[in-house]
Amino acid sequence: MKQQEKTQKTRERILAAALEEFGRKSYDAAAINSICEAGQIPKGLLYHNFKNKDQLYLACVALCYERMTAYMKAHAEDTGDARRALQSFLLTRQRFFAENPHLANIFFNTVLYPPRHLQQDLALLRRDFDAYLAQRYRAILAHLTLREGISTEMALDYFSAIQEMFNSYFQKRAQAEGDYHALIGDHEDKLSGMMDILLYGIARETPDAAGKGTVK
Repeated sequence: MKQQEKTQKTRERILAAALEEFGRKSYDAAAINSICEAGQIPKGLLYHNFKNKDQLYLACVALCYERMTAYMKAHAEDTGDARRALQSFLLTRQRFFAENPHLANIFFNTVLYPPRHLQQDLALLRRDFDAYLAQRYRAILAHLTLREGISTEMALDYFSAIQEMFNSYFQKRAQAEGDYHALIGDHEDKLSGMMDILLYGIARETPDAAGKGTVK
């Protein structure tokens, strides 16, 4: 086996053990010793491939976003209707979490418990994922007639700003509450409603034949 292949396999072995550790614990609770024990990896070999815990954690987060983005792209569908398209998007996200519980834990830790000293690095790792989200939101908005004075770019800015406030609200709850898994469930339940309200808050209403407001 060539040295390059051997090095790659070693890194993959370390990452597999690290994904297990960070996939069950928060950044603070995860330990290099546990990763080495679980993967039967000499600590010196781990540090030869990853400078420190931060670098290893960020590599796991990068894999999480890459796999989540690839999964959502592979399962994307255009229903031809904004509300159904949004529901399909959220269901795909939930299926990914159900099928990849360790990656789900890593994802929600970056949302609810981001290590303060790594926030800038985490934001950089999210760029491709966020770009894909913007692309999907554009596709959803394409099915709507926006209110007068609201452009697609403005609507996307609203999506981004509201989602940041939404996540900030849950970050504060995460600091005060102890039931992490219940908080994740509440986050996902409320996310669907929040997105639906936001979506139809930027759509123009026109009266139907019965005199009621309908969204087009």
